[in-house]
Amino acid sequence: MKIATFNINGIKARAQALPAWLDDAQPDVVLLQEVKSVDEAFPRELFEDRGYNVETHGQKGFNGVAILSKLPLEDVRRGLPGDDDDVQARWIEATVVGKQALRVCGLYLPNGNPVELQDDGRPEPGGKYDYKLRWMHRLHERAKQLLAEDAPALMAGDYNIIPQAEDAKRPEAWVEDALHRPESRAAFQRLVNLGFTEAFRARHQDAGHYSFWDYQAGAWNRDDGIRIDHFLLSPQAADLLMDCQIDKHVRGGDKPSDHVPVWVELDL
Repeated sequence: MKIATFNINGIKARAQALPAWLDDAQPDVVLLQEVKSVDEAFPRELFEDRGYNVETHGQKGFNGVAILSKLPLEDVRRGLPGDDDDVQARWIEATVVGKQALRVCGLYLPNGNPVELQDDGRPEPGGKYDYKLRWMHRLHERAKQLLAEDAPALMAGDYNIIPQAEDAKRPEAWVEDALHRPESRAAFQRLVNLGFTEAFRARHQDAGHYSFWDYQAGAWNRDDGIRIDHFLLSPQAADLLMDCQIDKHVRGGDKPSDHVPVWVELDL
């Protein structure tokens, strides 16, 4: 089973590029982020005509996540538990029903910039960085629940986290950024330490692999990228891992997103 994550940076802007990639890559399941569309306006027919079941959790003009699946989806849930007042559309999960059930969770983790700190160095309450870290605490709690279910599960998407210096062309440029600050990286590592496997690093240990290149300053032409789109696999899913790759070439296509697809292949 081939499962991909792809921050498309606007479903309308990617109305040609996304279907073209789907036709070429033929993933079984796709977790989309930043669809930037309400559910009613999502162009479901583009994907249903290709044999995908479609589930969305949208928001007008911002955020928004979706699942495309050629296999049946059950028990779809929208919104990360832990804060009923959080209206941002950043989390969707469902069970993919194949020869073995797989729980897939698609996420668009908050960016967190600008970083606003108090005099003691703690995040300013109510600020964007504070929201990022609180969201990651909620993610940690949901991750523990997934592990307790003792079944194959994964959490994938745009984490807005540069885990290690090797995951940036110029790590020194990101030291004070919310994507690479020590608090962010520590929160990500705490997720991994629960017992998850970071799929890409399980298959590739070298530097120079990126999933995002800014539109500005010729970042793509200079390969000035960062790796912020990740798969975390439960132990049961990690046992099924066959491959994990980044479709870097997609960034050089027509009207690309600033992210590219990342995918895993599981023996399912």
